[in-house]
Amino acid sequence: MTEWRKPDWEPRVGAGFRVLVAGASGGIGRATVDMLQRSPGAVIGVHGRDAANLPAGPNIHPVVSAASSADDAEAIVGDFVNAVGGIDGLVVLTGGIANPGHWRDQDADDWRHDIDLNLSLPFFLARAAMRHMGDGPGRIVLNGTESSLHGGSPTSLAYGVAKHGVECLVKGMAREGAANHITVNGIRFGYIDSGFHARWQNQTADQHARRVAMIPLGRAGQVDEAAALIVYLLSGYGAFITGQMMSLTGGDWL
Repeated sequence: MTEWRKPDWEPRVGAGFRVLVAGASGGIGRATVDMLQRSPGAVIGVHGRDAANLPAGPNIHPVVSAASSADDAEAIVGDFVNAVGGIDGLVVLTGGIANPGHWRDQDADDWRHDIDLNLSLPFFLARAAMRHMGDGPGRIVLNGTESSLHGGSPTSLAYGVAKHGVECLVKGMAREGAANHITVNGIRFGYIDSGFHARWQNQTADQHARRVAMIPLGRAGQVDEAAALIVYLLSGYGAFITGQMMSLTGGDWL
């Protein structure tokens, strides 16, 4: 297995940059918040359902809320805006799978849950943030999955369908945001060692090892690598990137 070593340099956002991370309690979310905290003067909102699972520290504003509807999305963004006076960046890392069984056995409620959580909610969050960004500038980063380009898997079909829809959101919202210097981008995550697969698909250690063996670079992606790409897109270096889905896969599906 190829070893990953954390580099010395990390991307930064500017002092006073107000960014909300929706879904901050997962592996990628926590890594993103940790990296943002190393940007002097950044103001960071962390959203999740349970305050005990959210990152804490200086300049961090918790937003504890359910996240399943348009009203929830408006409230999440509104709470952060009211607390800090505005919003410059939004990162959406909410997502999950209701039932890891085969799609042939998935009932209508589970299907709707996965579409709502992985497609509708990101849209409502991004729309609410864009409204508050006004004339900008602003940054919005959504999360997708590389597997959606290949039909997902038998146990994550609705999830894959929703994430493919996120690609349409990125392009459509980027066109609207460009006039106000609001960029909208997404990341197609490949197999990242974030705990997602164990949590949502009951993956075992043996299944993890077999999956890693399929990756051309010989290892899973690390949450810090995902966070660095997210923060890069939020930073000033991301100002000329919009409407794009970037892949972070280690060469999967080449």
